[in-house]
Amino acid sequence: MGALNGIRVLDLSRVLAGPWCGQILADLGAEVIKVERPRLGDDTRSWGPPWMKDNSGQDTQEAAYYQSTNRNKLSVAIDIASPEGQELIKALIQDSDVVIENYKAGSLKKYGLDYESLAAINPELVYCSITGFGQTGPRAEEPGYDFIIQGMGGLMSITGEKDDLPGGGPQKVGVAFSDLATGLYSTIAIQAALLNRHQTGLGQYIDMALLDVQIATMANQGMNYLSSGNIPKRYGNAHANIVPYQVFKAADREFIIACGNDTQFIQLCSSIGLADLPNDPRFRRNADRIRYREEIIGILSKHFLSKSADDWVAAIHAAKVPVGVINNLEQAFQEPQVQAREMLVEMQHPQREKLTVIGSPIKLSRTPVEYKTAPPLLGQHTDTILSRILSPEKLQQLKLKGIVG
Repeated sequence: MGALNGIRVLDLSRVLAGPWCGQILADLGAEVIKVERPRLGDDTRSWGPPWMKDNSGQDTQEAAYYQSTNRNKLSVAIDIASPEGQELIKALIQDSDVVIENYKAGSLKKYGLDYESLAAINPELVYCSITGFGQTGPRAEEPGYDFIIQGMGGLMSITGEKDDLPGGGPQKVGVAFSDLATGLYSTIAIQAALLNRHQTGLGQYIDMALLDVQIATMANQGMNYLSSGNIPKRYGNAHANIVPYQVFKAADREFIIACGNDTQFIQLCSSIGLADLPNDPRFRRNADRIRYREEIIGILSKHFLSKSADDWVAAIHAAKVPVGVINNLEQAFQEPQVQAREMLVEMQHPQREKLTVIGSPIKLSRTPVEYKTAPPLLGQHTDTILSRILSPEKLQQLKLKGIVG
C-alpha cells in the first residue's frame, strides 16, 4: 500500500515536467491515468533513437526518453479535442483527485477542461497547470521550453567555463533541469493541496511555471547577487563561495575535491603532503582562499599532476575529505553504492521480458515505492479505464470513430 494509495490522478500532460510529476505520484502509490492522443500519444514516444529493444534485441517503436518518465501509469488514448472526448474526461473527473496539465495558458478553456469548469463538477479537485511562464504576466500565453528557460532564468550564465578559457561560454545543463525541477515542485504543491483538502474538503488551483522554478533554484547564486550587487560569473567546475571545491587534473585523469570548511582544508593539505599550506595567511580561512583563489588553485593544480587520480582519491578519502572520480553513466550505474541503494530496477514490459529502469530515490520505511507496471504502450489501458464509465457497445462506437484508441 503506497503512501498515496487511493489518490487518482488524471495526467493530461506531455513531454517531461508534467509526466515527471505524474511518475513520482505513481511511484508513491497514486493511480495515475495518462491521457494521450490516439495514434500519436505523448510527443516523447517518438523521441528516438535510442529505442527500447525487444527480447530479440531489435528496436521497438518505444523511445528510451518516454521510458524514463512514465512507469506505474495507465495509458488511455482519448481525443480531447472532440466533444465526445471532453465528455469522457469530465466523467473521469468525477472520481479523480488530481489533474495535471501542461497546455499553453488558456488552451483547455475552449474544451471546457479548465479548472473552473472541472471544479464545478468536482469541488475537491486539485488542478495543477504547468507552463513555461505561468498564467499571468506579459509572456503567459507563450510556449516555454526548458532550454529557453535555462537561458532566461540565469542558469546558463553561471554554467560553463570562463570566457577566457578554451570552451568558455554559457552552457545548458546536460538534462532538462528546469523541467525536472518543475516536476518536483509540482509534486510538492499537489501533496500540499491534498493535505489542505483533507482539512477543508476543498481542492484548489496550482499555477506552476518553469521560469518561476528556474529563478527560485538559483539559490545561493541568486542571493549572492541580491546581497552584493555583483553579477555572478561562470567558474566552470569551481564553486563561487568555497575554495578548493572543484575539478583537478591528476597525472592520468581528472577528479573532484569538495572541501567544505577550514577544518577539511587542513585535513586535505595533510593528506596530500602540503601540511604547512594552511599556515599561509592567504589560505587560512575560506574567505582568504576565495580572495587568493588563483594562487591556491595554482599550487594545488601543479601538485596534483605528480600522481594518479586513484592515488589522490584514496589518500584524501582516508582523511575524510569529500573527494571522488568523474564517472560516465556506465560507471555511475556500476558504482557499488548505486547498486546497494537499488537505483536500477527491472520491470516486465509487454515488448520485453526485463526492462531496466532508473529507480526512485525516495526511500520510505512503512510505505515504500513499488514498481508495479512498466511505462505503458499507447492506449494499453483504454478498455480497463473507460469500461468504468462506458458500456462495451459505447466504447466500441468511440473506437470506430477514432475518439479513443
